[in-house]
Amino acid sequence: MKMSMVLTVLAMGIAVATTGCRYDKPRVRGAGSAAGGAEALGVGGTQGEEITDTTANDAVNESVEEGTLDDLAASGGDFEKLYARCNDVNFAPVYFGFDSTVVPESELGKIDAVQQHLAANADRVVVIEGNCDDRGSNEYNMSLGENRAVIIRNYLVQSGIAADRIQTRSYGEEKPAVEGSGESVWAQNRRGEFVLFKK
Repeated sequence: MKMSMVLTVLAMGIAVATTGCRYDKPRVRGAGSAAGGAEALGVGGTQGEEITDTTANDAVNESVEEGTLDDLAASGGDFEKLYARCNDVNFAPVYFGFDSTVVPESELGKIDAVQQHLAANADRVVVIEGNCDDRGSNEYNMSLGENRAVIIRNYLVQSGIAADRIQTRSYGEEKPAVEGSGESVWAQNRRGEFVLFKK
């Protein structure tokens, strides 16, 4: 079943890949809307260089459906206001490539660990926080961070976790894991993080 899910999502990812965007031409979406699809792999940076992701064929990527975030908000409001934060478990961040929302195959196990925990603990919910490095505009990075969080959310939903147990949030470049510049720093800031709450 997992292989068929990956193949289905891969097909969707290829469709999304043809609509890539660049840092120098950001696509900004209105607050609370995730319409339009995620940015693709193989996109250029500010200097126009070509970046390719060798794990693209096996990665999870999916277009974001209209109204996804509005549906989540209507289903229960902010988890932070409704529930208590869980401090008994921590999950590793999911790291992304430069200007990409593709989840590399090597990162899928991290999402699977969250899925297994949520499946075993029906009283828990999760907020997925999307983050970026500090290249690109603030508006672009907020959109990119949201798309990263929604891609992870879609994978969890396809794995059997109810959509109303998952919320997404983008911090763009505003919540770096590591301060500084250079690829070793930027790579740690391009991530999705999991914050769990108990009902």
